[in-house]
Amino acid sequence: MENFYMFVLMCIFFIIFPGPDTAIATKNTVTAGKVGGLKTVLGICCALLIHTSAAVLGLSAIIVKSALLFSVFKYVGAVYLIYLGVKTLWTLKKKEVAASVEMNTKKSKMVSTSCFKQGFLTNLLNPKVAILFLTFFPQFVDPGSNTFLPFVIMGTTYTVMTAIWSFLYVYLINHISAFMKKPKTQNIIEGITGTILIGFGINLFLEKTHN
Repeated sequence: MENFYMFVLMCIFFIIFPGPDTAIATKNTVTAGKVGGLKTVLGICCALLIHTSAAVLGLSAIIVKSALLFSVFKYVGAVYLIYLGVKTLWTLKKKEVAASVEMNTKKSKMVSTSCFKQGFLTNLLNPKVAILFLTFFPQFVDPGSNTFLPFVIMGTTYTVMTAIWSFLYVYLINHISAFMKKPKTQNIIEGITGTILIGFGINLFLEKTHN
């Protein structure tokens, strides 16, 4: 493997750049608290490990090179992002302003149970992650060498760095929860998050299929 430190530096830029993962982690931290945010991050990291395994085994390459498989993967991911966005906006619309504390607590617990799944599927069904692994990682591998171990190292490094950044982000959001969890602020965040997720989904849906 070549230029490991350069790889780490580039990973930092990729990880901190806001995307669907950031949007869903923000929403779940605000609505379900620190536990919900951490469960979301755990789901994201588990999906990244699957992407790493797929890259090592060559499955991601097959998906990227096959127009049909890539299209199926892309559209499923796009539909899921749009679904999450619409669901968030619909929940916001139906939310009762004068909800009791007990109802909010029950809602938070219910939301928390789905946080892992949302984080996991949001990342797993994003074909851009597979493309990132197969276009970015090879640049740091010696030409003609075996890619198994370098891909494992890079995938694990990327996952660990994502986990560290995401955990810090969740703790930051939770630290200012007194402000973030005000009904008005929470409504704004959920509205923005829902719109962003729909936007990501539409953008992914409209992107041309790679040949």
